[in-house]
Amino acid sequence: MAEETAATQAVEQVPPLTLTAQYVKDLSFENPDAPQALGDLNPPPSIKVDVDVEAKPLGGQYYEAVLHVRATAERDDKTFFVVEVSYGGVCAVAEGVPQEHVQPLVMIEGPRLLFPFARAVVSDAVRDGGFPPLLINPIDFAALFQQMQATAQAEPEGEA
Repeated sequence: MAEETAATQAVEQVPPLTLTAQYVKDLSFENPDAPQALGDLNPPPSIKVDVDVEAKPLGGQYYEAVLHVRATAERDDKTFFVVEVSYGGVCAVAEGVPQEHVQPLVMIEGPRLLFPFARAVVSDAVRDGGFPPLLINPIDFAALFQQMQATAQAEPEGEA
């Protein structure tokens, strides 16, 4: 009887979204002033990180979520580095998830699962470029999704 209950609980606890694949779609690292910039890190350059998320259906229960990260290091009018990565994943949405929950699930949970890997790619690229590794702070993908929704609703029709 206890085995039946455990088996039933395991079946009921299927995650609503799982990653079936993940991959680097695009990666770019620019080090425009090397090697001079490598020894000129005092004072440290200003780091700017931009993050964007997109998703598209692949068919059936599968969706692609792509996390775009762009980081720049600048001081005055000098660019130390620019790193851009598009890190994607194929997300499988569990059966029974209501349709109105699919977009938020793919746009929030997909990037949340992909983020540690995209962060590592950025950190490694910056380190391999001769700079100290760049560790991006965790991102609130729910807040990012809400911001994207608010921006989309604020755009007048025909301009989207």
